[in-house]
Amino acid sequence: MGSREVEYVSEESVIRFWPATDVGRVRDHNEDAFLVDKKLSLYVVADGMGGHAAGEVASNLTVRTVRDVLASGRETLIEFEKGHGGTARQDVLRLLETSVQQACSAVYVEGQRDETKRGMGTTVDVLLIVGNRGFIAHVGDSRIYLHRQGSVHQLTEDHSLINELLKRGRLTREQIDKVQYKNAVTRAVGVYESVEVDTIDFDVLPGDSFLLATDGLTGYLEDVEIPKFFADTPEDQLAQRFIDLANERGGKDNITAVVVYVPDAEQGADKLAREVNLKLETLHRMPLFRHLTYQELVRVLNITEVRAFAPGEPVVHEGEDGDELFIVLTGKVRVHSGETPLTDLGPGEHFGEMALVDKAFRSASVTASDEAKLLAIRRRAFFGIIRKDHDVAVKLLWSFLGVLTERLRSTSRELGDAREQLSMDLTDELLSPGDITELHEAPDTSPEASEEGADAASGDTAPEVAAAVTSDFADDDDDAVTRVDEPLVPEPDE
Repeated sequence: MGSREVEYVSEESVIRFWPATDVGRVRDHNEDAFLVDKKLSLYVVADGMGGHAAGEVASNLTVRTVRDVLASGRETLIEFEKGHGGTARQDVLRLLETSVQQACSAVYVEGQRDETKRGMGTTVDVLLIVGNRGFIAHVGDSRIYLHRQGSVHQLTEDHSLINELLKRGRLTREQIDKVQYKNAVTRAVGVYESVEVDTIDFDVLPGDSFLLATDGLTGYLEDVEIPKFFADTPEDQLAQRFIDLANERGGKDNITAVVVYVPDAEQGADKLAREVNLKLETLHRMPLFRHLTYQELVRVLNITEVRAFAPGEPVVHEGEDGDELFIVLTGKVRVHSGETPLTDLGPGEHFGEMALVDKAFRSASVTASDEAKLLAIRRRAFFGIIRKDHDVAVKLLWSFLGVLTERLRSTSRELGDAREQLSMDLTDELLSPGDITELHEAPDTSPEASEEGADAASGDTAPEVAAAVTSDFADDDDDAVTRVDEPLVPEPDE
């Protein structure tokens, strides 16, 4: 069986897309499904599973149900795009999750109704673009990739047995081929009445491209190869090129690819791209977030707020309650205690990270030195991410421990340096310069000095010197004075 490829270029939208699917070289029927709705800017792929063509039923029922639910909620999408009615990103994400949950219920009910289809299920990946915002829902091991400025980022995480074993350290990548059930998924639509759905939203930039693919393609495709395909292949041929690649490398499964392209057409597109990239790069440079994947970093970016401050405008006040971490995007801020300046912070630097885990008062004030933009992360939003995603929680808390450990080491070094300096200062105060000179002055061993010493022993000492020697021991006992009067050199034995 050959491939099916369709090109859609919407007159109502500048977004272009090219889907293609193929049965592969081994299977006798295609259980993959895709759906494109150009009016909704909706793109869906699904990879069905189950005997007696049940997988095909599950995947097709899922993509249709997702589209129907989103179409019924079109008003929510319109309100969000226009910025009216108080519709928030969370409303769109809830609608997206509802569409997948209803698809899951529909597939499950159909499986219970027909015994030959019982246990059927499917993966699903949904990309919905509303204005300049992208929304994703994901279940299973199909994938969505973002190609941006020459780099490729996987925006979904495989819900598969292999990925779970890799994450837990019970499997290495070299051992994958030896796993018996390497195609097993840990989440699927329709196997049970409901399913846990991963959702994420992000900024869509002019020039962005997306690849939605089932594992019949991703099983043969390395992430590092994808940028070259986007660079070297005409857009309208890219989906079919991916299909051909999978067949050339084995074609053991059904293969589906949907390529989506957002052209560089909007005014101010460069400015938007710079702002988004600046925020992501600034977050990634922070020790707290450096171990996060691109997808996880986007989740953190979604809980940030950008705040602008005029020169001299206070950011935080010493002694007030703190519940936010601040990261400098542009400009500079000054950290000070009262009128005493402590330090200046510039782009990429941060303050207040302890406020994310501790309700302590602010230990210093911070004021904008010039026009400044800061990213702010609230404690409540930070804990929201930790509660929802255990993998992100482990990375963030581990990084937090590293930051605190380094701070403790730095403080210990500073205390050691301060203690050493204090010791030197006390020594200088206790010993005057004259005392130090006398302590380090070498004795004079010249013959003249010896004669003077002999004269002193014989009583020819100058009166003022003799008086000084006597007065030094005036309050001591007689024995002490006797020792002074004794000859400095003992008499030889007779």
